Amino acid sequence: MAKSSLIARLVCADGKAEEFEAELAALIEASNEEAGLEIYSAHRDADNVYWFFELYTDDAAVAAHGKGEAMAKAMASSGQLLAAPPEIHRLVPVVAKGLDL
Repeated sequence: MAKSSLIARLVCADGKAEEFEAELAALIEASNEEAGLEIYSAHRDADNVYWFFELYTDDAAVAAHGKGEAMAKAMASSGQLLAAPPEIHRLVPVVAKGLDL
């Protein structure tokens, strides 16, 4: 079965970067125990733009993450911190260095 990956783009509201990064850290910490979530990393770009890279063992793990308690809490608390809705792209990894595909 093929692994699944997500790349998400989130734009933080002006003046909210520090609070937003604290929320990201809490979300990633809470997700450490999720079965099937292999990589969950947040990256900052210029102008309050953040990118997530996520790698899952399969589609079921993606679904479980989306329905999990950590994600529900993050979505509820981060709404006022975002300037726009998240942009999410679901992908199938093909080849990579450093990832067990």
